[in-house]
Amino acid sequence: MKFTCSQNNFLEAVLTVQKAVSARSSTPLLEGILLETQKDVLKLVGTNLDLGIETYIEADIREEGSVVIPSRLLSEIIRKLPDAEIEVTLLGNYSVKIVCLNSLVTLQGFAPDEYPSLPDISESEPIEISKMLLAKMIRETIFAVATDESRPVLTGSLLEVEDGEVTMVSLDGYRLALQKGRIESSAGHRKVIIPGKSLGEIGRIIDGSDDNISITISDRHVLFDLGYTRIISRVLEGEFINYRQIIPEDYRTRVKVDTKILTSSIERASLIAREGKNNLIKLNLQDQKMTITANSESGQVYEEIPVLLEGKDLEIAFNARYFMDMLKAIPDQEICMDLTTNVSPCVIRPIKGSDYTYLLLPVRIFG
Repeated sequence: MKFTCSQNNFLEAVLTVQKAVSARSSTPLLEGILLETQKDVLKLVGTNLDLGIETYIEADIREEGSVVIPSRLLSEIIRKLPDAEIEVTLLGNYSVKIVCLNSLVTLQGFAPDEYPSLPDISESEPIEISKMLLAKMIRETIFAVATDESRPVLTGSLLEVEDGEVTMVSLDGYRLALQKGRIESSAGHRKVIIPGKSLGEIGRIIDGSDDNISITISDRHVLFDLGYTRIISRVLEGEFINYRQIIPEDYRTRVKVDTKILTSSIERASLIAREGKNNLIKLNLQDQKMTITANSESGQVYEEIPVLLEGKDLEIAFNARYFMDMLKAIPDQEICMDLTTNVSPCVIRPIKGSDYTYLLLPVRIFG
């Protein structure tokens, strides 16, 4: 194997597939990246068996071949090389010589024979969605994915497509995040649960442009095809919670509030709240205003902001970090908060439309 390519393109490709590589594995091969020359392109593959990424870059292929190179070391070396042409040559015993201007580095690689192959997925009836929309949906729901492995199905997000509407839902038992969007699709009703770790890496790879990304769902895997890059993730088995049933439609108290003002106030209150045992903030709603308070051994905070209040007065408490996670995901200038009692969920929606829904369980106030 022998090829030349630009340092910049090579580094970008290495960093892309590295997102699927195990940082530490009992199998050293899984800590590596597969390099394989094919006609006029170089193919790079990284996988941890749950997530696999392959990408292609243009290269001047002198000799065909393949090798597995330790991912961390390869990325660090390529990053430090000058922005110039790189020549890579496979030597005997799977060692690799890398030459760039006056630099020469030799790395010990592995035989590629036992490197895991990525699942072969037939791209039939793919779902087409813009990168911008998918990136937004991931970014604004992923914080609510469960980290507790006791309920594996909740460690992923539900992606559902029906009648040209795409929905992504994450929930962890304390909060729910839902995003909707419109796409052109004739695929019928499709749904899949994608691991949160995979979605996080996918969100870092897609560039947020108006270009489309093609999604193909199979029984055990989901494929994201970006053209020169393909991402394959295993899917989570099991039935996702019926999220529609747990979102209340009725309310006794409705609050319309400026998102930026609310975020700033809760951010300040959380500085005190996080010093306490339960990271608690209290919201008191009355007289067209919201007061936000927090107490801990480190001090006290009191915030007062104007709101448009409909219905009954209410005092309710929340985990400050969970509340901040929601607010940071909302781009709108104003939001609508619907509440029923101080032990019932708070539902946050846009003032107009239904592009998103967030639900947060309160913390009980004793005494």
